Amino acid sequence: MTAHPAPPGFVIQDVSDPWAFRALEEVQVAAWGYSDREVTPGTLFRISAVSGGVVLGAYRTSEPEQPVGLAFGFPAIQDGTVWHHSHLLAVDPSCRGTGLAVALKLAQRERVLAQGLTRMTWTFDPLVARNARLNLGKLGATAGTYLADWYALEADRAAAFPADRLLVEWDLTQPVTPRPAPAPHAERVLEALGDGPGPVLQRSGSAARLAEVPTNLDDLSATARRTWRLALREALGDALAQGFQVTDLAREGTRAFYLLTHPST
Repeated sequence: MTAHPAPPGFVIQDVSDPWAFRALEEVQVAAWGYSDREVTPGTLFRISAVSGGVVLGAYRTSEPEQPVGLAFGFPAIQDGTVWHHSHLLAVDPSCRGTGLAVALKLAQRERVLAQGLTRMTWTFDPLVARNARLNLGKLGATAGTYLADWYALEADRAAAFPADRLLVEWDLTQPVTPRPAPAPHAERVLEALGDGPGPVLQRSGSAARLAEVPTNLDDLSATARRTWRLALREALGDALAQGFQVTDLAREGTRAFYLLTHPST
């Protein structure tokens, strides 16, 4: 396996051993609490790695057999255009804040460019602000498509929490220059009101918009989380349908706001 740059104390490697693929299943459980049916199996990693996919594992140098992170993606094609879709990025909670997630994406980018591809896509939950900071601010990707009810993650369709996602586009030909979070200087279409969101405001003619996203998601009630989901679906979905793109995550103290800008401005 070929080593790639990683934060001190870690190594990132291309995975090729069948048992190492199997071990990546546990990283998903640690990162997201997945049930067995939601875990991407090692057998799929195995066949993808020899069929044009990229499977990377991250390990502590002190425990080289126990993965603590992974990145997984595969070639995608539509209307004759080929690009790389990144399906999974997972980091064990004990390793968050180490820079490992960024290092995994950069190693994945390197592999994809070596295949001659220059575009990468993936999805993320717009309710998870830390993922937005990684995708938009640290990597420089943008999101232009809102995907409502993208996954079916629960058995009861009527009662399930909506699994909405934003579709991220990453131009691999551009240099990766992490930038600090900007201040929220634009018209606000969505702001918090207590634990929940206030009403979504309609704006016209503005070059930039802001939509707040909670940073204390784990502390909110199920009702508040669902209300935030639907408010962000309206605020982001409407703006993206008008040609706006989600380009950054602005910060104001402990508060976070999606920054939406229009390419024509």
